[in-house]
Amino acid sequence: MLNIMLYGMQKILKLVLLLLAVSAVSFALVEFSPIDPVQAYVGADMLRVSPEQREAIAAHWGFDQPPAERYLRWITSLIGGDFGMSMIYRIPVLEVIQERFLSSAALMGTAWLLSGIIGFSVGVVAAMKKDTWIDRLIQWYCYTLASTPTFWLGLVLLLIFAVWLGWFPIGLGVPAGVLAQDVTWQDRMVHMFLPALTLSFTGISTIALHTRQKLTSVLDSDYILFARARGESGFTLFWRHGLRNVVMPAVTLQFTSFSELFGGAVLAEQVFSYPGMGQATVEAGLRGDVPLLLGIVLCSALFVFTGNLLADLIYRMVDPRMREGDAL
Repeated sequence: MLNIMLYGMQKILKLVLLLLAVSAVSFALVEFSPIDPVQAYVGADMLRVSPEQREAIAAHWGFDQPPAERYLRWITSLIGGDFGMSMIYRIPVLEVIQERFLSSAALMGTAWLLSGIIGFSVGVVAAMKKDTWIDRLIQWYCYTLASTPTFWLGLVLLLIFAVWLGWFPIGLGVPAGVLAQDVTWQDRMVHMFLPALTLSFTGISTIALHTRQKLTSVLDSDYILFARARGESGFTLFWRHGLRNVVMPAVTLQFTSFSELFGGAVLAEQVFSYPGMGQATVEAGLRGDVPLLLGIVLCSALFVFTGNLLADLIYRMVDPRMREGDAL
């Protein structure tokens, strides 16, 4: 019990230090950004805004104060659970993040499951069929996907399945012109299919190549040679001796891919005009919405930390050697 408490306190301390570091770096980058938040806030009406009005806008959002003072005030508000008001949407930042995160969570969760299941399965097949045309085809497929930009792949899928074939809508998260209470889950799934497929394709190659390499090393080991000598082969050989040795590294790699998943979601959501966290991040950056941008950065850091923590916890539950290391 003591080891579990110490482990939990250590993780909490790391999370606090991570959020402090991310908040300080993000605030500094925004401060030195060439984008003028007041000008981005006013937009095309900047020429009709008097200097007095500009000063009033800066004073309203606190841009007339020194950076250190604004940072301390922002951190104090964060501790109290107040992320500030969004300059774009005119509502609290937490409400924007909550609404957009639900859409992105469904998208990223679907893509995450698809990439993990397909990538692991493809990697296992490549290793079991090593040096055959199937193995070479899978490796070519993975290397091609690994070097393909997310936005380009999204445009290709959009062109084929939405424009040419007309099977899926061109964009958005729900049908245009339909009231929120009239939108069904089938409508959401149809609009989410192409973005999720795009995002999952980019994660397949990493997990597939990693699984292939790990399983190839396992199949070349002495105890696999002994199992083959006893007559075991094919799926039985993999299930009894290979699965347990490759599944945990694959799970760890899949959970640690949360950062790449979020980065890919930014591009995929832009291509398909999907209303999620990625699109909100781009809008906040281009339009100088400092409170929203900083809030999204902190939430994304927490999202990535959670993925790494889940991978660590799963490893400790499955592998007793990790728990024995804590006891020492």
